[in-house]
Amino acid sequence: MSKTASKMVPLGTIAPEFHLKDTTSNEWFSFADLKGEKGTLVLFICNHCPFVHHVLEEILMIANDYRVQGIGVIAISSNDISKYPQDAPELMTEFAFKNNFEFPYLYDETQEVAKAYDAACTPDFFLFDNQNKLVYRGELDDSRPGNGIPLSGNDLRGAIDGVIYNRIINPNQKPSIGCNIKWKIN
Repeated sequence: MSKTASKMVPLGTIAPEFHLKDTTSNEWFSFADLKGEKGTLVLFICNHCPFVHHVLEEILMIANDYRVQGIGVIAISSNDISKYPQDAPELMTEFAFKNNFEFPYLYDETQEVAKAYDAACTPDFFLFDNQNKLVYRGELDDSRPGNGIPLSGNDLRGAIDGVIYNRIINPNQKPSIGCNIKWKIN
């Protein structure tokens, strides 16, 4: 498992628009369709990454806790499925249903959305305010597979609370660490 850090896109960046198919409903959605009233969390994940498996329980709790408070949650997988068939759309559907996703799990077949967001790893978190401006990009918390630190979601939860309650969000943010996005070789 290769450790890759998120790229720490500049705060204030406007959320790139997209039009992707949701593997759980087979409907097509844009960022505008899925954004929350108070803010939007876009997360790049995949089915097979041990870093994603490590944090999945907390991601699901965060989604359930904050969706009802006006935060839209959008998961996107951008991996090259020719080399990583375990991340194929039909298996994304299975993964989402098995883990009770209450949010869309979109497939970025061309990888253009991952490039537009400058996503680098799974999981990679991007939190936007109600003006679609990036206010947080970074880690869920300090827990990593095998480091013995329990999951808390503190870093991401603190940023989401900042969006909901109009608090200042600390601009000193630590990058997420995960498996690299599996890019297609052209």
